[in-house]
Amino acid sequence: MVKSLWMKFFLLLVAVSLVALSAAFLLRELMVKDFREYLEGEREDRVYWVTAALESAYETASGWERQRVIDDTVWALMLGFETRLRDAGGAVVVDTESALETLSPLVKKRVISISEFSTRDRSGDFLPYPLFLGGQEIGRLEVKFLKPRKESLFISRSNRLLLLTLIVLGGFAIFLSVVSSRKLTNPIKRLTEAVTSISEGNLKSRVVMPGKGELNRLADAFNRMAQTLELQESLRKKLTSNVAHELRTPISAIRGELEGMIDGLIPMDGEHVQSLYAEIGRLMTLLEGIEELSQAEASGLTLRKKSIHLEPFLKNIVERFGKIFRDKDVVLELRCEGELTVSADPDRLSQILINLLSNALKASERAGKVSVIAVRKGPEAVITVADEGKGIKQEDLPFIFERFYRTAGGGLGLGLTIVKELAEAHGGRVSVRSEYGKGSAFNVSLPR
Repeated sequence: MVKSLWMKFFLLLVAVSLVALSAAFLLRELMVKDFREYLEGEREDRVYWVTAALESAYETASGWERQRVIDDTVWALMLGFETRLRDAGGAVVVDTESALETLSPLVKKRVISISEFSTRDRSGDFLPYPLFLGGQEIGRLEVKFLKPRKESLFISRSNRLLLLTLIVLGGFAIFLSVVSSRKLTNPIKRLTEAVTSISEGNLKSRVVMPGKGELNRLADAFNRMAQTLELQESLRKKLTSNVAHELRTPISAIRGELEGMIDGLIPMDGEHVQSLYAEIGRLMTLLEGIEELSQAEASGLTLRKKSIHLEPFLKNIVERFGKIFRDKDVVLELRCEGELTVSADPDRLSQILINLLSNALKASERAGKVSVIAVRKGPEAVITVADEGKGIKQEDLPFIFERFYRTAGGGLGLGLTIVKELAEAHGGRVSVRSEYGKGSAFNVSLPR
């Protein structure tokens, strides 16, 4: 249980709370200590007041005048001392109890009420304070400090306050620790459960975590990762299914012809060997297309971007394809805004344009025209390859970028998928406009 993250957070918060409460204990002890030292200083000052008064009375009367000494003894009691005065020979001149007995009952009652002499703690020893006059000892005042009622009241109240603080704040701190630790660990617990679910094959697992903060950003990143994994798994299954379907046709044809040759139904002559060779060629073309698509999908990790001036770049590609277009009597023209640049991988951008030009040439009839146009649109450069050929049916348009989707024109159905993957790897996109029987225009938008 202690190994769980929740318990660790809980113990950490409880430890912080205990440290805070310990600080309260320490503060209370320091306050009580300072208060007691203050009271002791006050008592010492008062003792010196009494000793000074007694020495002055002795000097005035040239000895110990009993009534004067009784008055000072009563005064000392009211200051919080029980006293006993001895002369130079050690005989008791007067003490607190004998001084009280000399008072009238009313005055005695009032003095005892004020000083609380009968109810105060009188435990402890007498402390001697020598009395001097002219450098000679004239007697000794023995003093016993009565425990101040204010000190007892202050300490008892501070103890009650500290106990109340310990119960209320300590309980609140523990409650807050439980709530906070659960609030901190529940998102991590949900993330752990989602990770476990994904590791077990459930790629649809997501974490719902409202609000903002580090854990929310972590949950968003996790959900994006899970979505990517789900998409990649879906693409993998689809690609596997499509590849199996596409490979089955040439392999079945090759196998059928070989079985016929083995059974003697088909002669092993040059014509049938050439047929086998053609089927193997179809198989190799398919495998090369699949390899090219895989490279396009991974191109986002391997792009070597640089700044490309589009006009000379496009002009070079158009010149390379010029002869092929002229052989089919198709006009290939280029229009490009001057000083237009993009950030792209030259090889991958060439691959995009070659695929689009190849499709445009296949779709064009003799005496047709294909245009390559590059223009600036805000932060992007848009390269358009437009033809006046067969066009694409409206029902086919939503699917032409899907793997192995083929229209009546034939082909492997991978060229436009490769174009889409490469454009998105560059941070761009590809779109199409087409009208069946009038031609198509493919737009590749790339960051400038």
